[in-house]
Amino acid sequence: MVRLRALVIATILALAAPAAAQPTAPGTWTTMAPHPGPPRTEVSVATDGTLLYMLGGFSQTAAGGTGAPVAVQAYDPATDAWTEFATLPEGVNHAGLVVLDGALYLVGGFAGATFNATGAVRILDLATRAWRDGPPLPTPRGALAVVVLDGRIHAIGGQDASRRDTGTHEVFDPATGAWTTAPGMPTPRNHHAASVVGNDIVVLGGRTDATMLLTTNEIFDAATGTWRTGAPVPTGRSGIAAVTLDGEVYLFGGEEQRRTFANAERYDPATDAWAILPDMPTARHGLGAAAIGPFIYVVSGGPQPGLAFSTIVERLEPG
Repeated sequence: MVRLRALVIATILALAAPAAAQPTAPGTWTTMAPHPGPPRTEVSVATDGTLLYMLGGFSQTAAGGTGAPVAVQAYDPATDAWTEFATLPEGVNHAGLVVLDGALYLVGGFAGATFNATGAVRILDLATRAWRDGPPLPTPRGALAVVVLDGRIHAIGGQDASRRDTGTHEVFDPATGAWTTAPGMPTPRNHHAASVVGNDIVVLGGRTDATMLLTTNEIFDAATGTWRTGAPVPTGRSGIAAVTLDGEVYLFGGEEQRRTFANAERYDPATDAWAILPDMPTARHGLGAAAIGPFIYVVSGGPQPGLAFSTIVERLEPG
């Protein structure tokens, strides 16, 4: 009986003990030129390796309401300067944005300054700066994650037209001009982030009706068409941005009902391990991120939960 009691006590203590601390990693943050405005949140960001492109999102109108900015802005890290690059056919927020074959692909999102899911796919030729319509997303949704892997676009999760969370996974092949259905993400969610490492798509965090603090890490292996579970995100949150640099996934920002997050964390799929980086100088959600050269640029977003806006640009140089 004494041994049983001791075992029970040891088990209780083990369960109550805090999780082991994550290792830390060095990094240096620098404040860069702000984007031209208007201040935004829930933006879409992508890079062609030379310039960073930002579009969409929410902004504040002169009357204090919520607007849908249509300016497409480009940032040149070589000069730390922004330019007006193009104009959106219509505003959109919470949309996916990727670069593929010399064009920006703007996928899904919520139309204008609403939360009405759209399946629209807009394609901006970066050489001519002309827009054309692409084959629409079969399942309209916003707050989804969109990435490019092996020349194809993967659109994963989000909220559908009924505002339900979905794990829907649809893939666009420009060679055929068609969308196909791939194995769905195990955990339906929205406001998550995804990034590609090798043949894997790493999908992190997000929210559901039950929580805004998901620590979920689910990884899609494109070679086998299967999902697996990775080590959980150290700090659960949603409205985040993720980007890959040198084979590791960096995760930034986020929110829950009462606060925003300045957290910066790094995941290594090869070891299934996380490291903690120095916090961003400015906590925010609804931000975008892109890696150009040895740096990661973290752009825009809301410094307070909900509809808050900024023009902030901060650059991380990992150590």
